[in-house]
Amino acid sequence: MGDPVDKSSTGGWLAAALIAGTELAERVGVMGVSTNMVTYLVGPLHLSNAQSANIVTNFMGTLNLLAFLGGFVADAKLGRYHTIAASATVATTVPSTAVPGMRPPPCAPADGGGGCAAASGRQMALLYLALYTIAVGAGGLKANVSGLGTDQFDGRDPREGRAEVFFFSRFYFLVSLGSLFATTVLVYVQDNVGRAWGYGVSAAVMAAATAVFVAGTRRYRYRSPQGSPLTVIASVLWAAWRNRELPCPADASELRGSSRAKVPHTDRLRFLDKAAIVDADLASEHPAAAAGPTLTEVEEVKMMVKLLPIWSTCILFWTVYSQMNTFTIEQASRMSRRVGGGGGFVVPAGSMAVFLYLAILLFTSLNERLLVPLARRATGRREGLASLQRVGAGLALSTIAMVAAALVEKKRRRDASGGAAISAFWLVPQLFLVGASEAFGYVGQLEFFIREAPERMKSMSTGLFLTTLSMGFYLSSALVAAVGAATGGAWVRDNLDDGRLDLFYWMLAVLGVFNFVGFLCFASRHEYKREAPAAAVTAITQAVELTNQPEEDAVMVAVAVNMIDV
Repeated sequence: MGDPVDKSSTGGWLAAALIAGTELAERVGVMGVSTNMVTYLVGPLHLSNAQSANIVTNFMGTLNLLAFLGGFVADAKLGRYHTIAASATVATTVPSTAVPGMRPPPCAPADGGGGCAAASGRQMALLYLALYTIAVGAGGLKANVSGLGTDQFDGRDPREGRAEVFFFSRFYFLVSLGSLFATTVLVYVQDNVGRAWGYGVSAAVMAAATAVFVAGTRRYRYRSPQGSPLTVIASVLWAAWRNRELPCPADASELRGSSRAKVPHTDRLRFLDKAAIVDADLASEHPAAAAGPTLTEVEEVKMMVKLLPIWSTCILFWTVYSQMNTFTIEQASRMSRRVGGGGGFVVPAGSMAVFLYLAILLFTSLNERLLVPLARRATGRREGLASLQRVGAGLALSTIAMVAAALVEKKRRRDASGGAAISAFWLVPQLFLVGASEAFGYVGQLEFFIREAPERMKSMSTGLFLTTLSMGFYLSSALVAAVGAATGGAWVRDNLDDGRLDLFYWMLAVLGVFNFVGFLCFASRHEYKREAPAAAVTAITQAVELTNQPEEDAVMVAVAVNMIDV
């Protein structure tokens, strides 16, 4: 919170679009590298299929794990705007470090590829430097762009509240355009012109987006950082443990700070209420205990804890998605990608992902234009589909995608054994299904983790959501390693024609069924966040504007002048 905003000159769709543009540029850079990386690792760098897949998934996992750190830094110290600006600057420098590391080791054509030495340690070190420089910059961006974007809308304003409903789908539509550009234009440039040119285009896009973002500084609405959210969480957990032997009051009004609570008290996770118990004996022995966690802080921690069951079921979703960036691209490289006969155009293997992003664009548009209005009329809810309904649809579609992938791979292997290469367009169903699942799943997860989080922890909650991507990519690496050890490398071989990748896909489909059942159990028990009474919110807002004081002090003013009943 801070000074009141001028809604006539700040916020709204223009400000949100300028902010979302940085995420579009980030997606161009990241997808421009990751989508086509596995073919480069297997080809010019002569690494194995399993090692190449794990390098890509570990990179994507680390990138999204660093997003959690980016969210924490924004909430605790820098704020969302400054964190985005700093991260975008780092991301812009990536190609200058990436290009030198992408030089393949010397390899005589006579070797036929089989005798080519794998990349040297120095070359791999430069490659890792480039990848993890990307991870640092992109991680800070991803955790804060959507949060700063929603800050441009006031949910308490009827007009802006209606606009905010569509922010998440439009945000992801715009981001997916960046992915589409990366998997078509950039992949073509990398394969046919040169990787240095491809990374140069990424740098130019990121630099332009950063300049546009900074140019819009005066149009943004800001929320000042309110201190370390991890400190709040730790203090609540410690106080609840310290007071574990004390009886929990039957009346929440007896808890510390109940008269100034900015969120309603909830009956779940009641053991955390003990953190806000005012114990006279303890306070006399330890005066610092008298200034312990308030009821508001306890409820904020409850909100974060209640996210964790859903968080756990979203991990496998991204494990499935990661296959589209690794093994699906490797499958495409062994299939016929020629369009238009013998003299036609050969589609780059990495560009097959275009069907994934076309599906995302199609279903995000259908979601906004068709599904949300229909659901709104059927349910009476402003947002139409609930966030967890979107997540559930995404999980179901991703599981079906793995069934399709297993069937296609079985056919590919059977035809390859007879000396025929089937068309790479057989991969379209699995790519399209994963794209549709992401249109529902990503938007639903992002909306869930932002809307259900306390205001002071919004960026960290976005980072928590992005750790599901991180854990999903890491889980993919772990499963590839575990399957390799358990089967003696029989399922995932350097030559996919000799392996059983279809069984790996079937395994993911079975895991997806169990994961979906677990999600249904958790989702049915989840209670959506309750907003503070409208009168209280209005009173606090008026007090902030009248006093020009921080919100915590304004609450006291509102109580003192009888603006809020206590």
